[in-house]
Amino acid sequence: MAKVSKNAKVAQRAANVGSGRDYVKVVKSVKDPKSGKYTYKELMIHKDKVKEFFEKK
Repeated sequence: MAKVSKNAKVAQRAANVGSGRDYVKVVKSVKDPKSGKYTYKELMIHKDKVKEFFEKK
C-alpha cells in the first residue's frame, strides 16, 4: 500500500479550490404558522455560508 505525504494532500486540496467539494447539503425545518406542520428546505450551498443560512428566518 502506497503512502501519501501530508504535503501532497495539502497541495492537492489547493488544486481543487472552487470544486464541488466546497459545497454542502443543508436541511432546515420550517414550521407553518397556520397548520403547525413542518416542511423541510434543502439546499446545496457553499460551506462558508452555512451559518448565514441557518440564521435567516
